[in-house]
Amino acid sequence: MVRGDLRIWAAGTIYAIGRVNFLFDPSHGPHLTADALATRIGVAKSTMANKARVILQALDVSEFDLEFSRREILMSSPVPWLVEVDGIIMDARDLPDSLYDEARRRGLIPDLPRGEAYNGTTPH
Repeated sequence: MVRGDLRIWAAGTIYAIGRVNFLFDPSHGPHLTADALATRIGVAKSTMANKARVILQALDVSEFDLEFSRREILMSSPVPWLVEVDGIIMDARDLPDSLYDEARRRGLIPDLPRGEAYNGTTPH
């Protein structure tokens, strides 16, 4: 990532972050097609997508990444909250406070206080 056109690497970065945050999925908002993004940036979609793939692989980033996902994405899906406790997959939001805090401290779940973890909905 140290060589090449900075504009194309920037486009790849924008595409990568958009992909992680479901920008190209019309059921999520905000939404933009990859074609529209490429047009706005002025880079070929395939070039932008290829650079994004390199970036995502190099940084080991994917959907629900705790560092690069929008807060709304993390709060609206159960995936980032799944943890294994004694061999059982659980929703971390249902754990006792001490385990919830430890999972949060270790970076296993989003770094949100328990009160914000449900996005204003009632805990189950």
